Amino acid sequence: MGTDNQVIRCKAAVAWEVGKPLSIEEVEVAPPKAHEVRIKVEASGVCHTDWAYLYECGKGMAPRTFPLILGHEGAGVVESIGPGVLGFSPGDKVIPLFLPQCKQCECCLSSKSNLCSENWENTQQGVLADGTSRITCRGQQVYQFIGVSTFSEYTVVPEHNITKIHPDAPLDRVCLLGCGVATGYGAVLNTGKVEAGSVCAVFGLGAVGLAAVMGCRNAGASRIIGVDINPDKLEIAKKFGVTEFINPKDHSKPIQEVLRERTGGGPDYSFECVGNVAVMRAALESCKPAWGTCVIVGWTELEDMSLAPIDLLLGRTLKGTYFGGWKSVDGVPRLVEDYLSGRLLLDEFVTHTLPLDQINQAFELLISGKRYENPCVTLSGTKRDISEKASRLCFSSSSSVSPAGNTEYS
Repeated sequence: MGTDNQVIRCKAAVAWEVGKPLSIEEVEVAPPKAHEVRIKVEASGVCHTDWAYLYECGKGMAPRTFPLILGHEGAGVVESIGPGVLGFSPGDKVIPLFLPQCKQCECCLSSKSNLCSENWENTQQGVLADGTSRITCRGQQVYQFIGVSTFSEYTVVPEHNITKIHPDAPLDRVCLLGCGVATGYGAVLNTGKVEAGSVCAVFGLGAVGLAAVMGCRNAGASRIIGVDINPDKLEIAKKFGVTEFINPKDHSKPIQEVLRERTGGGPDYSFECVGNVAVMRAALESCKPAWGTCVIVGWTELEDMSLAPIDLLLGRTLKGTYFGGWKSVDGVPRLVEDYLSGRLLLDEFVTHTLPLDQINQAFELLISGKRYENPCVTLSGTKRDISEKASRLCFSSSSSVSPAGNTEYS
């Protein structure tokens, strides 16, 4: 592309400190080193996790090192590759991955997990294999959020943190498969392993929850109960497969009691898609005592979840899921194919398209007002206005960003 082995200057949304709005800056993105790939980011989702690490760092989320470029739900095109990289060429459409798949470590070789130890500790600290970031601004290193940083027009990622996708895939849609949609959908199919004819309850109907609903529908669940405190979520949730809706605010009893009464003892499966420890316990206590399975999908790091042993002793199972249980490099291209074939919904998640320089507005849309919105921010190209549909914002320009709306539920 004419920029091989050169530093690229481009725009990025930089977080200089906790609790402060993002600042649009000119940054320098260095060429990829050995076994790294430089990507031109075309679209990115704005995930609630991005907002939380900026505004709730040290509360529910573990502290990160600043300055930092957030964003982990993107899609783009390979600009250049470093020495030793195989399987990628400039111009390939790709999705960067916060979860690697090296296909060599103990976890990658096991069918029991989708985790991968390749560069894990470094990327969690915002640096790549050599302990440094590839992005600088104002003469100082800028850390890459979980090794990705899609709120930048260009980024560099390790070769095992990227996957090639179908050349016909629209990048401003499939970017959502970099986190939220893949996580919720896979939580049902891979982690919960929902059986046909089952009764399911999904707590929280943001993007992750709606993806879980879609998974329940595709798995053949007979009843899919959506639980959310925002009544506006009902209509969009029906499009994804919700058959019943319960607003906890409409009841004097705890939601777990309401669900057990409605279902004759509790759902077979419950999915917590909020990241709230009180909701996690309610989701566990709601499912059937003898064989119910509760899957924790929502993300929180520093809070403790309490439960009574009797909640498990009679036969319930409590599980967690990370990236929906997908082996990332292998699984995401299959999800793209499912979208292209019409089996997987993505268009319906996008409610807004915004340019990168409106990233702070996207965060506001994500956490205020109608809590079902998911901005999809495109970082390059022509701005497209997209009417409200579901629960995600998306940015568009020569780069793109979209939020993974984990709606708060209290």
